[in-house]
Amino acid sequence: MQGLVIETVSDLYKVEVKNQIYTAKARGIFKKDDVQPLVGDIVKLEEIDEDKQEAVIGEIKARKNYIKRPRMCNVTQIIFVVSSKNPKPDLLMLDKQLAFSEFLNIKPVIVLNKVDLDKQSEFKEIKKVYSKIGYKVLETEATNKAGVEELVKLMKGNINAFSGNSGVGKSTLINAIFNDNLSLEGEISQKNKRGKNTTTSVKLYKMDEKTYIADTPGFSTFDISEIESKDLYKYFKEFSDEKCKYVGCTHIKEAECGIKQDVEEGKINIGRYERFCKIYNELKQKEERKW
Repeated sequence: MQGLVIETVSDLYKVEVKNQIYTAKARGIFKKDDVQPLVGDIVKLEEIDEDKQEAVIGEIKARKNYIKRPRMCNVTQIIFVVSSKNPKPDLLMLDKQLAFSEFLNIKPVIVLNKVDLDKQSEFKEIKKVYSKIGYKVLETEATNKAGVEELVKLMKGNINAFSGNSGVGKSTLINAIFNDNLSLEGEISQKNKRGKNTTTSVKLYKMDEKTYIADTPGFSTFDISEIESKDLYKYFKEFSDEKCKYVGCTHIKEAECGIKQDVEEGKINIGRYERFCKIYNELKQKEERKW
Protein backbone atom coordinates (compact mmCIF):
# COMPACT_ATOMS: atom_id res chain seq x y z
CA MET A 1 0.00 0.00 0.00
CA GLN A 2 1.05 3.56 -0.65
CA GLY A 3 -0.22 6.57 1.25
CA LEU A 4 0.30 10.18 2.37
CA VAL A 5 1.49 11.05 5.90
CA ILE A 6 -1.04 13.59 7.17
CA GLU A 7 -0.03 13.82 10.83
CA THR A 8 2.68 12.72 13.25
CA VAL A 9 1.94 12.03 16.91
CA SER A 10 5.09 11.12 18.86
CA ASP A 11 6.42 8.00 17.09
CA LEU A 12 3.07 7.23 15.40
CA TYR A 13 2.04 8.40 11.94
CA LYS A 14 -1.41 8.95 10.49
CA VAL A 15 -1.31 7.86 6.86
CA GLU A 16 -4.14 8.33 4.37
CA VAL A 17 -4.61 5.43 1.96
CA LYS A 18 -7.53 5.77 -0.48
CA ASN A 19 -9.70 7.76 1.96
CA GLN A 20 -8.85 5.47 4.86
CA ILE A 21 -6.60 6.55 7.74
CA TYR A 22 -4.01 4.06 8.98
CA THR A 23 -2.00 4.42 12.18
CA ALA A 24 1.55 3.37 11.44
CA LYS A 25 4.95 3.00 13.03
CA ALA A 26 8.21 3.41 11.13
CA ARG A 27 10.66 0.57 10.70
CA GLY A 28 13.72 0.74 12.95
CA ILE A 29 16.01 1.08 9.95
CA PHE A 30 14.90 4.71 9.52
CA LYS A 31 16.13 5.62 13.01
CA LYS A 32 19.39 3.82 12.29
CA ASP A 33 19.84 5.96 9.16
CA ASP A 34 18.76 9.08 11.11
CA VAL A 35 15.70 9.50 8.88
CA GLN A 36 12.07 9.79 9.88
CA PRO A 37 8.80 10.15 7.96
CA LEU A 38 7.40 13.67 7.83
CA VAL A 39 3.98 15.17 7.16
CA GLY A 40 3.70 15.33 3.36
CA ASP A 41 5.75 12.18 2.75
CA ILE A 42 4.53 9.53 0.32
CA VAL A 43 5.24 6.21 2.03
CA LYS A 44 4.85 2.50 1.39
CA LEU A 45 2.94 0.60 4.08
CA GLU A 46 2.82 -2.99 5.19
CA GLU A 47 -0.53 -3.81 6.79
CA ILE A 48 -0.44 -5.38 10.27
CA ASP A 49 -4.10 -5.33 11.28
CA GLU A 50 -6.80 -4.61 8.68
CA ASP A 51 -9.62 -4.20 11.23
CA LYS A 52 -7.70 -1.76 13.42
CA GLN A 53 -6.11 -0.16 10.33
CA GLU A 54 -2.59 -0.51 11.72
CA ALA A 55 0.52 -0.72 9.56
CA VAL A 56 4.29 -0.28 9.37
CA ILE A 57 6.06 2.24 7.13
CA GLY A 58 8.62 0.35 5.09
CA GLU A 59 9.73 2.96 2.57
CA ILE A 60 9.76 6.75 2.15
CA LYS A 61 9.49 7.95 -1.44
CA ALA A 62 11.87 10.64 -2.77
CA ARG A 63 10.89 14.13 -1.60
CA LYS A 64 10.29 17.10 -3.90
CA ASN A 65 11.27 19.54 -1.15
CA TYR A 66 11.94 19.69 2.57
CA ILE A 67 11.13 22.50 5.00
CA LYS A 68 13.16 22.43 8.22
CA ARG A 69 10.77 24.40 10.45
CA PRO A 70 8.08 23.35 10.87
CA ARG A 71 9.33 20.02 9.53
CA MET A 72 7.34 18.90 6.52
CA CYS A 73 7.89 18.04 2.88
CA ASN A 74 6.36 17.90 -0.60
CA VAL A 75 4.52 21.20 -0.19
CA THR A 76 3.54 22.33 -3.70
CA GLN A 77 2.16 25.80 -2.95
CA ILE A 78 2.71 28.45 -0.25
CA ILE A 79 0.06 31.13 0.21
CA PHE A 80 1.68 34.25 1.59
CA VAL A 81 -0.91 36.38 3.37
CA VAL A 82 -0.10 40.11 3.61
CA SER A 83 -2.34 42.57 5.41
CA SER A 84 -3.17 45.73 3.47
CA LYS A 85 -3.85 47.55 6.76
CA ASN A 86 -3.72 46.76 10.50
CA PRO A 87 -0.93 45.68 10.52
CA LYS A 88 0.67 47.51 7.63
CA PRO A 89 2.17 45.38 4.81
CA ASP A 90 5.52 43.79 5.75
CA LEU A 91 7.15 43.63 2.32
CA LEU A 92 10.58 42.72 3.72
CA MET A 93 9.08 39.57 5.21
CA LEU A 94 7.23 38.90 1.95
CA ASP A 95 10.43 39.19 -0.12
CA LYS A 96 12.25 36.81 2.24
CA GLN A 97 9.39 34.35 1.92
CA LEU A 98 9.27 34.62 -1.86
CA ALA A 99 13.04 34.06 -2.11
CA PHE A 100 12.69 31.02 0.14
CA SER A 101 9.85 29.56 -1.94
CA GLU A 102 11.95 30.03 -5.10
CA PHE A 103 14.89 28.35 -3.34
CA LEU A 104 12.71 25.37 -2.38
CA ASN A 105 10.98 25.34 -5.79
CA ILE A 106 7.52 25.79 -4.26
CA LYS A 107 4.90 27.79 -6.15
CA PRO A 108 4.00 31.02 -4.29
CA VAL A 109 0.68 32.86 -4.22
CA ILE A 110 0.40 36.33 -2.66
CA VAL A 111 -2.86 37.20 -0.91
CA LEU A 112 -3.45 40.87 -0.07
CA ASN A 113 -6.00 40.63 2.72
CA LYS A 114 -8.07 43.35 4.43
CA VAL A 115 -8.19 45.43 1.22
CA ASP A 116 -11.48 46.88 2.47
CA LEU A 117 -9.56 48.65 5.27
CA ASP A 118 -7.11 50.27 2.83
CA LYS A 119 -9.06 53.43 2.06
CA GLN A 120 -6.16 54.88 0.03
CA SER A 121 -5.98 51.69 -2.08
CA GLU A 122 -2.21 51.46 -1.52
CA PHE A 123 -2.47 47.69 -2.01
CA LYS A 124 -2.95 48.33 -5.75
CA GLU A 125 0.68 49.48 -6.05
CA ILE A 126 1.87 46.34 -4.21
CA LYS A 127 -0.23 44.19 -6.55
CA LYS A 128 1.19 46.00 -9.58
CA VAL A 129 4.82 45.46 -8.46
CA TYR A 130 4.48 41.73 -7.79
CA SER A 131 2.18 40.98 -10.72
CA LYS A 132 4.76 42.58 -13.05
CA ILE A 133 7.41 40.20 -11.69
CA GLY A 134 5.13 37.27 -12.54
CA TYR A 135 3.55 36.36 -9.21
CA LYS A 136 -0.12 35.52 -8.78
CA VAL A 137 -1.63 38.18 -6.50
CA LEU A 138 -5.15 37.94 -5.06
CA GLU A 139 -7.18 40.53 -3.15
CA THR A 140 -9.32 39.25 -0.29
CA GLU A 141 -11.57 40.46 2.50
CA ALA A 142 -11.57 37.37 4.68
CA THR A 143 -14.24 38.64 7.11
CA ASN A 144 -16.87 38.79 4.34
CA LYS A 145 -15.31 36.04 2.18
CA ALA A 146 -14.57 38.31 -0.81
CA GLY A 147 -11.93 36.66 -3.01
CA VAL A 148 -12.06 33.36 -1.08
CA GLU A 149 -13.69 31.46 -3.95
CA GLU A 150 -10.85 32.43 -6.32
CA LEU A 151 -8.29 31.40 -3.70
CA VAL A 152 -9.94 27.98 -3.28
CA LYS A 153 -9.73 27.44 -7.07
CA LEU A 154 -5.99 28.19 -6.96
CA MET A 155 -5.51 25.72 -4.11
CA LYS A 156 -6.97 22.80 -6.09
CA GLY A 157 -4.60 19.88 -6.64
CA ASN A 158 -1.94 21.20 -4.23
CA ILE A 159 -0.58 20.59 -0.77
CA ASN A 160 -0.98 24.17 0.45
CA ALA A 161 0.73 25.91 3.36
CA PHE A 162 -0.24 29.36 4.63
CA SER A 163 2.33 31.84 5.87
CA GLY A 164 2.19 35.40 7.19
CA ASN A 165 2.79 37.59 10.21
CA SER A 166 0.47 37.58 13.20
CA GLY A 167 -2.71 39.55 12.66
CA VAL A 168 -2.78 39.40 8.85
CA GLY A 169 -5.92 37.22 8.85
CA LYS A 170 -4.61 33.70 8.12
CA SER A 171 -7.00 31.98 10.52
CA THR A 172 -9.97 34.02 9.25
CA LEU A 173 -9.11 33.00 5.68
CA ILE A 174 -8.71 29.33 6.62
CA ASN A 175 -12.01 29.38 8.50
CA ALA A 176 -13.72 30.96 5.47
CA ILE A 177 -12.32 28.17 3.27
CA PHE A 178 -13.63 25.46 5.66
CA ASN A 179 -16.88 27.26 6.40
CA ASP A 180 -19.09 24.24 5.70
CA ASN A 181 -17.06 21.94 7.95
CA LEU A 182 -17.45 23.15 11.52
CA SER A 183 -15.28 20.49 13.14
CA LEU A 184 -12.36 21.35 10.88
CA GLU A 185 -12.97 25.04 11.32
CA GLY A 186 -12.98 24.69 15.08
CA GLU A 187 -9.85 22.58 15.20
CA ILE A 188 -7.73 24.86 13.02
CA SER A 189 -9.21 28.00 14.54
CA GLN A 190 -8.34 26.94 18.09
CA LYS A 191 -4.72 26.30 17.13
CA ASN A 192 -4.29 29.57 15.32
CA LYS A 193 -6.02 31.71 17.93
CA ARG A 194 -3.81 30.51 20.74
CA GLY A 195 -1.40 33.33 20.00
CA LYS A 196 1.76 31.66 21.22
CA ASN A 197 1.97 28.15 19.85
CA THR A 198 3.78 25.79 22.16
CA THR A 199 3.84 23.12 19.46
CA THR A 200 5.32 23.04 15.99
CA SER A 201 3.38 19.96 14.93
CA VAL A 202 1.95 20.00 11.43
CA LYS A 203 -1.25 18.40 10.20
CA LEU A 204 -2.75 18.11 6.72
CA TYR A 205 -6.48 18.64 6.29
CA LYS A 206 -8.13 17.26 3.18
CA MET A 207 -10.20 19.65 1.06
CA ASP A 208 -10.89 17.22 -1.79
CA GLU A 209 -9.33 14.21 -3.49
CA LYS A 210 -6.04 15.92 -4.40
CA THR A 211 -6.13 19.10 -2.31
CA TYR A 212 -4.78 19.55 1.20
CA ILE A 213 -4.17 22.46 3.52
CA ALA A 214 -1.43 22.35 6.15
CA ASP A 215 -2.00 23.71 9.62
CA THR A 216 1.49 25.05 10.28
CA PRO A 217 2.06 26.82 13.62
CA GLY A 218 5.08 29.12 13.55
CA PHE A 219 5.54 28.94 9.81
CA SER A 220 5.97 32.70 9.35
CA THR A 221 9.15 32.64 11.43
CA PHE A 222 11.11 30.42 9.05
CA ASP A 223 14.80 31.13 8.66
CA ILE A 224 16.15 31.72 5.14
CA SER A 225 19.82 31.37 6.14
CA GLU A 226 19.95 28.17 4.07
CA ILE A 227 20.37 30.57 1.14
CA GLU A 228 23.96 31.81 0.72
CA SER A 229 24.26 35.59 0.32
CA LYS A 230 26.12 35.18 -2.99
CA ASP A 231 23.18 33.18 -4.39
CA LEU A 232 20.35 35.38 -3.11
CA TYR A 233 19.87 37.20 -6.44
CA LYS A 234 18.98 33.88 -8.11
CA TYR A 235 15.78 33.79 -6.06
CA PHE A 236 14.65 37.30 -7.01
CA LYS A 237 12.85 36.37 -10.22
CA GLU A 238 13.32 39.67 -12.03
CA PHE A 239 17.11 39.77 -11.43
CA SER A 240 19.42 38.58 -14.20
CA ASP A 241 23.20 38.94 -13.98
CA GLU A 242 23.75 38.33 -17.69
CA LYS A 243 24.27 42.05 -18.32
CA CYS A 244 26.78 42.42 -15.48
CA LYS A 245 30.38 43.20 -16.31
CA TYR A 246 31.68 41.01 -13.49
CA VAL A 247 31.40 37.28 -12.93
CA GLY A 248 30.09 36.67 -9.42
CA CYS A 249 28.67 40.18 -9.11
CA THR A 250 26.90 40.72 -5.76
CA HIS A 251 24.71 43.45 -7.33
CA ILE A 252 25.39 45.60 -4.27
CA LYS A 253 28.61 47.65 -4.61
CA GLU A 254 29.92 46.95 -8.11
CA ALA A 255 29.91 49.64 -10.77
CA GLU A 256 28.46 48.78 -14.19
CA CYS A 257 26.15 46.19 -12.61
CA GLY A 258 23.29 45.19 -14.92
CA ILE A 259 20.85 44.81 -12.00
CA LYS A 260 21.62 48.29 -10.68
CA GLN A 261 21.23 49.64 -14.21
CA ASP A 262 17.75 48.05 -14.41
CA VAL A 263 16.84 49.70 -11.10
CA GLU A 264 17.96 53.11 -12.39
CA GLU A 265 15.93 52.60 -15.58
CA GLY A 266 12.84 51.56 -13.61
CA LYS A 267 12.82 47.98 -14.95
CA ILE A 268 13.27 46.67 -11.39
CA ASN A 269 11.25 48.19 -8.57
CA ILE A 270 13.56 50.23 -6.30
CA GLY A 271 11.79 49.02 -3.13
CA ARG A 272 12.38 45.39 -4.12
CA TYR A 273 16.05 46.17 -4.80
CA GLU A 274 16.51 47.95 -1.45
CA ARG A 275 14.96 44.99 0.36
CA PHE A 276 17.24 42.64 -1.60
CA CYS A 277 20.24 44.64 -0.31
CA LYS A 278 18.92 44.44 3.26
CA ILE A 279 18.37 40.67 3.08
CA TYR A 280 21.79 40.22 1.45
CA ASN A 281 23.49 42.11 4.28
CA GLU A 282 21.60 40.10 6.92
CA LEU A 283 22.71 36.82 5.32
CA LYS A 284 26.29 38.11 4.92
CA GLN A 285 26.50 39.09 8.61
CA LYS A 286 25.22 35.67 9.68
CA GLU A 287 27.82 33.97 7.48
CA GLU A 288 30.62 36.12 8.96
CA ARG A 289 29.49 35.34 12.52
CA LYS A 290 29.81 31.61 11.78
CA TRP A 291 33.55 32.08 11.34
